[in-house]
Amino acid sequence: MPDERSAQQREDDRAYMRRALDLARRGWGQTAPNPMVGAVVVRDGQVIGEGFHARYGGAHAEAAALEQAGERARGATLYVTLEPCVHHGKTPPCADAVVTAGIARVVASTEDPNREAGGGAARLRSAGIEVDVGVEAEAARELNAAFFHAHARDRPFVILKLATSIDGAIADAARHRGSGRRWLTGPEARRDVHHMRAGVDAIAVGVGSVLADDPELTVRDVPAPRVAPRRVIFDSELRTPLGATVVRGARIVPTIIIARRADASRREALAAAGVQVRVYETLRDALTALGREGVRALLVEGGARLAGSLIDQAMVDRLVIFQAPVVLGEGALSAFAHVSAATGASLAQLRVIERAVFGDDLKTTYALGAE
Repeated sequence: MPDERSAQQREDDRAYMRRALDLARRGWGQTAPNPMVGAVVVRDGQVIGEGFHARYGGAHAEAAALEQAGERARGATLYVTLEPCVHHGKTPPCADAVVTAGIARVVASTEDPNREAGGGAARLRSAGIEVDVGVEAEAARELNAAFFHAHARDRPFVILKLATSIDGAIADAARHRGSGRRWLTGPEARRDVHHMRAGVDAIAVGVGSVLADDPELTVRDVPAPRVAPRRVIFDSELRTPLGATVVRGARIVPTIIIARRADASRREALAAAGVQVRVYETLRDALTALGREGVRALLVEGGARLAGSLIDQAMVDRLVIFQAPVVLGEGALSAFAHVSAATGASLAQLRVIERAVFGDDLKTTYALGAE
């Protein structure tokens, strides 16, 4: 009987934590540079309080859930997707609020990698509160992958998004072959891309995509993020036209062009339009500089040459492929045309994190590199 109760408790813990993770997702695009966090207070098998970190600078998830629970929180269990913080920031320490509320047990998905804020689990244990860490840890870390990455690496968490045909060709190949089709994927998939954009600090493309598509690289058709993502153009020879949409809107949305060589007159003209032109010797130098400037999550949307460089240099953390039910056939440009043979062979062993269907298109998210 004790073992059965223990198994049931573990299942209950996972179920309540999954609810906390669902709550945390409601903060998408609103909490950075803080993580998304959700919390649930449970007493006698009943949820008596819920909360999530809704916006940077606002109440933390634990505080919101405890406020809803009120006096009933005494002796209850708190489920939270990240250990309660211990530091005084824009809000008081959550660990202190948990102790004051009389919570008997805290279940957390993960410890906080932030040295200033971390240590909540130890403080709670010292106050006599039972603490368990590690429930649904993988899902919690994936939800805030950029946040955890920022405390371990000096460059942004890079998400490479590609739209491909069934035979692995990229969208611009269809145009070049005279199909007249602007997008490979349907409206549902494109809306999800805007949702992805809302959760990052910057959106990047290569200059080829600017020349071919003249993209806006903004968030549309979904709730606006708290801070609009910056736009980054990788343009080694500074070929971005002064009439490009990203240049014309550079005074509204911060826009950076990263080059290896910059003609003085071109650089001055772009700067006059409000574009920030940066010159770096290597791709890694450029990414490191973006990381120093607060770009924790970078969504790269093409094209094939930039994708190949990032993959070959092991600077992609998540590969997201939207596959459309279209065959482009012989002569179409492969999404991985600029990936070296050795690197390409290793891509066959990627770990799948998630698969989802959007209209007629299949979205698959893969993990690359060390986890």
